[in-house]
Amino acid sequence: MQLGIDTFVATPFDPALRTPETDVQRVDGLLQEAELADRIGLDVFAVGEHHRREFVSSAPTILLAAIAAKTNNITLASAVTVLSSDDPIRVFQQFATIDLISHGRAEIIVGRGSFIESYPLFGYDLSQYDLLFKEKLDLLLMVRDETEVHWRGSHRAELTGQGVYPRPIQNPLPIRLGVGGSPESFVRAGKLGLPLTLAIIGGEAVRFRRSVDSYREAWIQAGHDPANIDVAVHTIGFLDDTDQKAADNFYPSYSDTFTRIGKERGWPPTTREQYDATISPRGALMVGSPESVAAKIRHFDKALGGISRLSILLDGGLVPHEHRLHAIELLGTKVKPMLEESVTG
Repeated sequence: MQLGIDTFVATPFDPALRTPETDVQRVDGLLQEAELADRIGLDVFAVGEHHRREFVSSAPTILLAAIAAKTNNITLASAVTVLSSDDPIRVFQQFATIDLISHGRAEIIVGRGSFIESYPLFGYDLSQYDLLFKEKLDLLLMVRDETEVHWRGSHRAELTGQGVYPRPIQNPLPIRLGVGGSPESFVRAGKLGLPLTLAIIGGEAVRFRRSVDSYREAWIQAGHDPANIDVAVHTIGFLDDTDQKAADNFYPSYSDTFTRIGKERGWPPTTREQYDATISPRGALMVGSPESVAAKIRHFDKALGGISRLSILLDGGLVPHEHRLHAIELLGTKVKPMLEESVTG
């Protein structure tokens, strides 16, 4: 199983704490975190896309390109690219360029996004949410397969054989479909024969089993090789030397983020009791010691009928940089060997 780090490159939300200097520090920290993840043998480092005050990652491909120049082996992915509000041609060109810089380590994870800020920002109608994604995914897959593209849709100019360059080293350039809870998205990924990345940020993993099975069934019914079925999981987490230290050190950042988001969406404030339930052995969050995190990853694997990758959103915000570095080190030097031993054993 592959292990990886996801980040939205979060910074403090409070305007009094957020300055251009802190943004510089956060980007410097991001590069250090990616270099460490690569050096200790983690498999994936992914940067998500957000267009909000508390995130620096509005242009994730630029950050990934900087990381590509400083790393040697780790796969560099998006988490996710909000394809509905982007142009598939530019997305392909950007990731093809990252693939060249990294000597074949780029990967696109496309999705519709958990926030909606990008739609009005780039002039898209939110009521066209699903239609935009479906059409743009169709074009992205076509561009991946064909250099000179003939294509017609409803949301961008027609293509009449124009060439799309540069071409990546990897052929085909890896594209995964990121999904949340929409049953239709699981089936879509299966029909298209695309690897799946499932975001689990709440509830027990087993509750997603039916949807994951529908992905596998759609894959087989579409005639794709069952041996290539690929289910990955994205979740939120934090590691420290003990369960208590991990729980206590991560709670302020988690509470700050989800209380603020909850206020926007009409949810009640996050409580410590709720948080403790979510980090319990059957909860969604990967928070704990290396031993506890490894055990929960094995639980996710069993609950979902087998997963190929698990990536942890290990973000900034109120979590100090040195704590993030320690968490990454524990994931690569402690958790990864534990999982490898359980497989070989």
